[in-house]
Amino acid sequence: MGGGCWGQSSPWACGCEGPYGCEVAEAGACGCWGLGARCVMRTPPHEALHPHSSTSSGPRSRAAAMNCRAEVLEVSVEGRQVEEAMLAVLHTVLLHRSTGKFHYKKEGTYSIGTVGTQDVDCDFIDFAYVRVSSEELDRALRKAVGEFKPPPCRPQDALRSSGSDGMGQISLEFYQKKKSRWPFSDECIPWELWTIKVNVVNLANEQERQICREKVGEKLCEKIINIVEVMNRHEYLPKMPTQSEVDNVFDTSLKDVQPYLYKISYQITDTLGTSVTTTMRRLIKDTLAL
Repeated sequence: MGGGCWGQSSPWACGCEGPYGCEVAEAGACGCWGLGARCVMRTPPHEALHPHSSTSSGPRSRAAAMNCRAEVLEVSVEGRQVEEAMLAVLHTVLLHRSTGKFHYKKEGTYSIGTVGTQDVDCDFIDFAYVRVSSEELDRALRKAVGEFKPPPCRPQDALRSSGSDGMGQISLEFYQKKKSRWPFSDECIPWELWTIKVNVVNLANEQERQICREKVGEKLCEKIINIVEVMNRHEYLPKMPTQSEVDNVFDTSLKDVQPYLYKISYQITDTLGTSVTTTMRRLIKDTLAL
């Protein structure tokens, strides 16, 4: 899987086999977002934007930066499945929104390191997903998901506990910084927002849990495919920064990977999302009736 193209990846290392190849001059201009050795989608050479070209910062790009695009996903899970389901979605999004580390030789000239990947098998869901092979990024996401609980409850009383029905949502926002003059702080401009709405159901017995394990795996597979389809669209991305501006676009604090700047927030409510949860319960009941 290391031969895939990762959007802003290095054209001399991506091994693309699509119809246009990686014949563009600069890293990331190919627009590839493939998950394997072949790219799922390719930008024709005549449409590709040079990362340092003035074309990429024209009116269309500026307008896109001011209009944050939003995607909403909704899942219904058992309490013990919350953490794995959230990590599967968040890791999949960040897999497509991360690059290798930038290595600058001089201003405007740089190379990009490789992005390793690894498979993750879920314990409570019949599902496996691919994530960036970065322990630092994984710890950061697990910490954020671990805080996904209704305050002021204790951590063990979090949404992911299996005691009762509930709902909440986690939001993953990508943004870029805009320097402001002293004494004002930098402005954070969001350009993409992913919201995952989570409905938690309380199941009666182990038979229902086993069915839920399979059904949630099927639903997660649909969500991952949906994420990949969104990533394959030729949409706005922040232009590749110069060395002095790289911290305005990317999170450079990790030693082995460089995701776009992001922040995670969450919200817990006591009201259950009846439509999705009812659908899940109906699926379980119909399966038991077979």
